[in-house]
Amino acid sequence: MQTQEVRAYLLGLQQRIVDALQAADGKTFHTDAWVRPAGERLQGDGKTQLVEDGDLLERGGCNFSHVTGPQLPPTATQHRPELAGAPFEAMGVSLVFHPRNPMVPTVHMNVRMFAALPAGKPPVVWFGGGMDLTPYYGQEEDAQHFHSTCANALAPFGAALYPRFKTWCDEYFFLKHRGEPRGIGGIFFDDFAELGFDNSFAMLRAVGDALLPAYLPIVERRRHQPYGERERDFQAYRRGRYVEFNLVFDRGTLFGLQSGGRTESILMSMPPIVKWRYDWKPEPGTPEARLYSDFLRPRDWLAGG
Repeated sequence: MQTQEVRAYLLGLQQRIVDALQAADGKTFHTDAWVRPAGERLQGDGKTQLVEDGDLLERGGCNFSHVTGPQLPPTATQHRPELAGAPFEAMGVSLVFHPRNPMVPTVHMNVRMFAALPAGKPPVVWFGGGMDLTPYYGQEEDAQHFHSTCANALAPFGAALYPRFKTWCDEYFFLKHRGEPRGIGGIFFDDFAELGFDNSFAMLRAVGDALLPAYLPIVERRRHQPYGERERDFQAYRRGRYVEFNLVFDRGTLFGLQSGGRTESILMSMPPIVKWRYDWKPEPGTPEARLYSDFLRPRDWLAGG
């Protein structure tokens, strides 16, 4: 299998992203390299890189992991029941950056490869991932920039991919119990192998490489905007939705926990300060209300509406 090529790309991507965010923040990320010892259910290694209490990032992490296991967990085979029980190999880079300034959105990205290794049969390899943006105070130009960068990354692989992955993202990052999306979406795909290994891997690289140009211009536009306690309070309230999604719906989080993964690395995505309130709604006409009315709904961001 061509897993070493994928591993080399993912490790390089992780370091490029961390280097760029360290430069933007000014605080060095803590690096925690780990190895799963022999005898544990999962074998493999990884690298967690995390910053807390930075100038830009209140908390942010970028993880690489590469593991093998004796049996795929249910979250990995829900769309491929014929592979249930097969040994597996999985590797990926996942990141979540929670900025301190509420005017800067939270961003999430994940790019990953899975290989099921059924006995007596060829390996079954597929890719997954995507990126999405979660603003607290929405800006039209930020949403358009983020989505257009995603669309441009996918364009060489077929005109149908961006609208398909955009819709998939809107549907996936939706809190069913709240009846609302987590943010303004982006792109999401899973169980993807339809272009063959080489082209599917090339598409994965295009998505991974698009993270910095999609996010850093937004960071630079918003990071010095003024804010006060009201904005921080609303940010903490909306972060509660992030926690709810990650613990209830997110397939990556559930896969990691179900397969016996490293808990500290898996829960790296959690924001540092969160608030919940009983049946709270923003006052009509406020910037907080505008997030719900103008941004937390499916929109064609490339067309501006």
